[in-house]
Parts: sequence; structure tokens; C-alpha cells
Amino acid sequence: MTVLMTVAVCASAQSKPEPYFSFRELPNMLKWCPAPPDTVGSAFAYDIMQYMWGKEMRVKDKERTEIAIRDAVYSLEYIAQEFSEPFGLQISEEETPEIWKLLRDAKATCEHISGFPKFYYKRIRPFMRFHEPTATPQFEPDLRRNFSYPSGHTILGWASALLLTEINPERADTILKRGMMYGESRVIVGAHWQSDVDAGRLAAAAAYSRMHTSERFLEQMRLARQEFRIKAGLATIVEMKAYKKEAEKRAKAAAKAAAKAKKAASN
Repeated sequence: MTVLMTVAVCASAQSKPEPYFSFRELPNMLKWCPAPPDTVGSAFAYDIMQYMWGKEMRVKDKERTEIAIRDAVYSLEYIAQEFSEPFGLQISEEETPEIWKLLRDAKATCEHISGFPKFYYKRIRPFMRFHEPTATPQFEPDLRRNFSYPSGHTILGWASALLLTEINPERADTILKRGMMYGESRVIVGAHWQSDVDAGRLAAAAAYSRMHTSERFLEQMRLARQEFRIKAGLATIVEMKAYKKEAEKRAKAAAKAAAKAKKAASN
């Protein structure tokens, strides 16, 4: 237990995101993902229908709308909070440092894939086009300064769902359902078109696939799955001994690095 606490403290101290790939190393969405629909045709008509559906949901389903409003918070802390129940284990920087690190660095990676298409297409958000309020007025100033395609919230939510499903495949149904809801919430509050959300899921899947070519990612996924099995009480005695040995090794390395950094800062 002391070893686990030490590792958690060390992981907490090293909380700066380290993307697995730069935006240049990720699949270029302009080359493979469909452009957002223009303002004529059936695709845009469907976007409008879904926007109207979202407005209707705000009136008819208050409980779902409250979830959508909560989902407007863009942070790893919120993702951890909302996915803990479907995942079947409390996720936090302190309680599950390896899972947290995986999600943290994956989030930073996924954020790279959406920036270029957003500023290339410069798509106007639905609430701006119709000159109507969203269900999250506190976020509207920031939304007006950003663009709509693809949905960054959806990328974060769907990528998180894919990663957590890989860690705990037995809860895939509940995890993926929550991931789908996270993107759907963007339509309900009026911040995104349906096609923004659809593209966000494609972008998340592309980034997720690319991350699996990183040795650092694969090692972190291994550690995250190992941590989950320990925390969930699924690990064998052999697995627990191996985890303890690795934890002690990482704790010593982290302590040594911290001492070295402290010495350098004092000189």
C-alpha cells in the first residue's frame, strides 16, 4: 500500500501532458474526413432537423438536458467523474495514476487532430446561425471565438470511451453508451451540428488507432490495465507481485528524478 501511495504522489507531481504524437504526425482530416455539409442538400437538412430535435429535448427531457449541460464542461477531471460509474471504478489522478496518465496524454494527442480542420473550414455553430441561445450561456463567448467542425468535446468523450473500453472490456456496453451520450449532448445544448459530432467520433477513432503505433502508449496502456486489475481485485498473486515490483522501481526512479530536479533548482 505504501508503494502504491508513493507512485500516486509521484504521478501527481508529474501531471504535465505529453502527447503521443504532434498534429503533423496524426492523420490529416482534410485528406480523409468529409467536409462539413454546405447549406443546401439533405445532409444539411438533417443537421437542421437534429438541431430542432436538440431544442425539443431541452423542453421534453429535463433530466437528459441536465446531463448535456454538465457535459459542456471540457476537462479531464469531468471525464473521470462521469465515466467512473460506467467504467466500474473510481478514476482520479490520486486513485488511478496510471489510468489518469493514459487519459491525460491521449487527451493532449486528440486535441491536435481537430485544430487544423476547425480553422480551415471555420464552420459557424448552429446557435449562431439561428441567432438563438444555447442551454449553456456561460460558454457562449468562448464558443463564438471557436469553430464548429469537428466537435472537440465529442473527440474527447469518444476517445476516452474507446480507451476505457480497452482497459475494461467487460464494461464496454456502458462505457461506449456514455461516450455516445457525451457527443449527443453537444447537439442537445445547441453548440454543435450533428455532422460536427459525427466527424468528432471519426477523428477520435483515427487518433486512437494512431496512438496504438506508439511504444510509449502501448506501455502506458499495459500499466493502466495492470492498475485496473489490481484496483478491481481481479489480479492474480503473480500479477500483484509483478505490479509491486514495477511500482517500487518507478517510485525509486521518480524520487531520484525529483531529487535531481530539486538540486538543479537550488544551484
